[in-house]
Amino acid sequence: MYQTKDTNPKDAVGVAKAPMSTISAPVMMEVGVAMLEGARKYGRHNYRAAGVRSSVYYDATMRHLMAWWEGENIDPDSGLSHVTKAIASLMVLRDSMIQANWTDDRPPVTPPGWVKTLNTKVEEMIKRYPESKPAVTAMSLADARREEVASIEKAIYQPPPPLKSLGEQLRRVYQGAAIADLERDWWESK
Repeated sequence: MYQTKDTNPKDAVGVAKAPMSTISAPVMMEVGVAMLEGARKYGRHNYRAAGVRSSVYYDATMRHLMAWWEGENIDPDSGLSHVTKAIASLMVLRDSMIQANWTDDRPPVTPPGWVKTLNTKVEEMIKRYPESKPAVTAMSLADARREEVASIEKAIYQPPPPLKSLGEQLRRVYQGAAIADLERDWWESK
């Protein structure tokens, strides 16, 4: 519950209105920059005059989210986050829905309850396999690579084994052993 103070009667009224303080300012500013790109390319608020097709903005949103999900953080065309571009696409779609000038070209409606049915199947699967294997993620792969690099660095930077006695080395040289044999022996001892 919101707290009000006795000294300002506007508090009691203000806390019951749509709150803007719950919105991330940095994200909204990024979306503003994404919207500026659209304004420069197509004209500011063009979507309000022309309306939009829902499939176009669904597709754009999903392309940006999929690119982000697959590890491409930045949209190469705009230099902005793919997530920001997806939010901007949804903002245009939702605004058009509010303005009632959108074309609903979604497929025929799926019968109600399909998500609940799938969620029930997920619950059953979790019960059937309670000990899930760890996910392979970019982070887990990076951790594995760091461990591998550390292991290689440890092997590379270990001090070489003590040299054989000078007498033994000279004896091999005088007995006709090639320098290559000495090098090979040293590397094989690793």
